[in-house]
Amino acid sequence: MVLFVLSGLQPKENSVYHKEYYQTGVIKEEGWLKNGVKANFWKFYHTNGKVAEKGYYKNNQRVSYWYFYDSYGKPLQEGHYKDGMKSNWWLFYDSMGKVSHKCQLSKGKKNGYCLKYVNEELTSAEKYQNGKKIKEWFSFSSFRRENNLSDLK
Repeated sequence: MVLFVLSGLQPKENSVYHKEYYQTGVIKEEGWLKNGVKANFWKFYHTNGKVAEKGYYKNNQRVSYWYFYDSYGKPLQEGHYKDGMKSNWWLFYDSMGKVSHKCQLSKGKKNGYCLKYVNEELTSAEKYQNGKKIKEWFSFSSFRRENNLSDLK
């Protein structure tokens, strides 16, 4: 007989799996509560039952990578959370589900570069500082002359 113990898959003490429903009976949200606060993986749903957003919580704050969808299931945006705020690179999608822009965020504000796309083709780059646009480039060569490409990591 072989016995597998999968640590990390079972919830810790004081954890309960929570589900909440709309009045129509469609699921509204589901995920783990640890000591009464959101923890680990959560999913939220639109009233039609399609996933609206999904990601991880730690101590009732969004952390790690999150995904957001419209009521038809098309992606709207996705990216990292740190201390409950958007950070690092975020992807934003157009109504066709294609990336319209990618932006570096810090504490929920644009801070760094935003790359803009039309039909999946890069059209411009912008630089932000604490939420304010400070420069925009429309050619890759001018962008490279004035910036270090390693800043796009």
